[in-house]
Amino acid sequence: MEEAGMGVSFNADEVFEIAQQIERNGAKFYRRAAEILSEKEAQKVLRGLAAMEDRHLVVFTAMREKLEAEERTPTVFDPDGEAALYLDALANARIFDMSADASAKLGAKSKGADIFRTAIGIEKDSVVFYLGMQDLVPAKLGKDQIGRIIREEMGHITILSKELAKLG
Repeated sequence: MEEAGMGVSFNADEVFEIAQQIERNGAKFYRRAAEILSEKEAQKVLRGLAAMEDRHLVVFTAMREKLEAEERTPTVFDPDGEAALYLDALANARIFDMSADASAKLGAKSKGADIFRTAIGIEKDSVVFYLGMQDLVPAKLGKDQIGRIIREEMGHITILSKELAKLG
């Protein structure tokens, strides 16, 4: 990503690439967490969340494949560069590391409460990124689909919070 006048060059292809990585990481985390926990209901919830992340990956992959050549190069119109700077900061881990593999931090002795707290943090980070992403994606590329995914990710936070509450 290069400086482009006042803003940062950040194209739709890069945004979708980051979103795909977020979803891959989320699905991997949930599957690994389900392997660690012995409680069957918690495993079922985590596997269900992994499947939802897989579906989000399919959506972002399809959206990325629809990009036209010009959408893979120029910056989305952002005259002051604020939205692009925001996503650039996210992508470069200045706010949080989107490329980090949270599942690598899960050990065989990870406790359920810690797993659910980590998962809630991951989902919050995803929502923050997708809210910024939504401002840069044109309607024709599926801006409404990103809104739907944001609502689903927020729903994941609710599911995870309920599971965390059950653990006391």
